[in-house]
Amino acid sequence: MKIIIDDKIPYIQTVLEPYAEVHYIPGKDIAPEDTKDADALIVRTRTKVNENLLEDSSIKFIATATIGYDHIDREYLKNNNIPWTSCPGCNSESVAQYITSTLIRLEEKYSESLKGKTIGIVGAGNVGKKIFKKATALGMKVLVNDPPREEAEGPEGFCSIEKIKAEADFITLHVPLFREGELKTYHLVDTQFLKEMKSNAIIMNTCRGEVINNQDLKVALQNNEIRGAVIDVWENEPAIDPELLELVDIATSHIAGYSADGKSNGTSMSVQALSKHFGLELNEWFPNNVPMPEPVISLTQAGYEGVKEAVLTTFDILTDDKPLRDDISTFEFNRGNYQLRREFHNYSVKNTDELNGPILKGLGFTVL
Repeated sequence: MKIIIDDKIPYIQTVLEPYAEVHYIPGKDIAPEDTKDADALIVRTRTKVNENLLEDSSIKFIATATIGYDHIDREYLKNNNIPWTSCPGCNSESVAQYITSTLIRLEEKYSESLKGKTIGIVGAGNVGKKIFKKATALGMKVLVNDPPREEAEGPEGFCSIEKIKAEADFITLHVPLFREGELKTYHLVDTQFLKEMKSNAIIMNTCRGEVINNQDLKVALQNNEIRGAVIDVWENEPAIDPELLELVDIATSHIAGYSADGKSNGTSMSVQALSKHFGLELNEWFPNNVPMPEPVISLTQAGYEGVKEAVLTTFDILTDDKPLRDDISTFEFNRGNYQLRREFHNYSVKNTDELNGPILKGLGFTVL
């Protein structure tokens, strides 16, 4: 058996070698000649899995170690009886951590407490649900818009997108990319959407770059129609708009889901799925070599300042903002050489008090 693997997928080297001939190739460089005599692919979003890649191949199974799958031509795979799998929820906690650190930094930038502010979550799947919990722990009012869930579960707990635009101080997007149809999300945020937002609101995108019309956002920011934006995913990545980069509050290189935990989850889910398909012995495999920094945080500050200390000690979003601002050409390098980041639940916090202890628990920390 021959397996082609994106060389940026972590913790996977040596795992499949006892069972197959394994080739590691940069995702953007995986070509038809690589798949011609291969049996399986394990990829990320940089590999376009379509007829061009697979037409003359012997591929029998595809795994993408990502939540999203709009880089995969599902119709072609279906028509050619090629099974595939993605990793739903694998990095949802990582994205929620990203949003939490972002909110803390925006709170400092604008000298306005998050407590009592309203955040609108557009798309309440695996990621949105976790952001709901963290925003609630921070004392925010949360509005949720998710038409498919509302239809399945009933209207309680959900609201219209119009209500979010009218009331939210922060809007965070967590929807899949649908280019057409009733649930179309392509350019969901356009000139009209931005005009209907509060003038002091901030929009955050960590789902798919094309969900926001980047040109319309740039104009809205230039004209001060909204307060600001946080962008992790961009149209035309990695060739992102340098003018938009200069305008947003926080700019990162599509790394919101790049915690070590999210990566290891995606890798293990892909390996397990491949193992079950081909009858290997890795159905419960999980990497045992994920590094961990000092797992105990001893707070030096009391009250809410201690909450900020714990969050920023584990992950400060500005460390990901700086390299992209310093050199826009580093977009892909930043992704391929990302810092070690572990999620909140890996850390225990000492020296807590009656105010910060419950908040830290709500964010996912263990309180000693």
